[in-house]
Amino acid sequence: MIEEGKPLFLQISEQIEDSILDGSLAEESQAPSTNELAAFYRINPATAAKGVAMLADKAVLYKRRGIGMFVATGARELLLGERRAAFADRYLDPLLAEARTLGLGAEDLATMLRERAAASTTTEGNPA
Repeated sequence: MIEEGKPLFLQISEQIEDSILDGSLAEESQAPSTNELAAFYRINPATAAKGVAMLADKAVLYKRRGIGMFVATGARELLLGERRAAFADRYLDPLLAEARTLGLGAEDLATMLRERAAASTTTEGNPA
């Protein structure tokens, strides 16, 4: 799980977000403690705490005094919105800029996307 060059606290935060998005960490369920995260990933508890605190600052997690951190109601939708916006910024904006350069319109892009998706679906599971 540990990626070189990316701060560990960000990786911890993203791992928890991924668990929320894939449903393995449901809303209103207890999130792993900083000590559990630190032990599992063999990192300093302060580093794990920083990743958890980032999610609390975004209202993805909330603290129940004396019990621990829990996934907030609406956290999944909040994260989906953030990820979709980041996806658009990272992939769609450059795609649209290049499409304009090539003289491609929205329908051209939609057709290309459907063709690629169909080709991808038919080649999945088949070794190249």
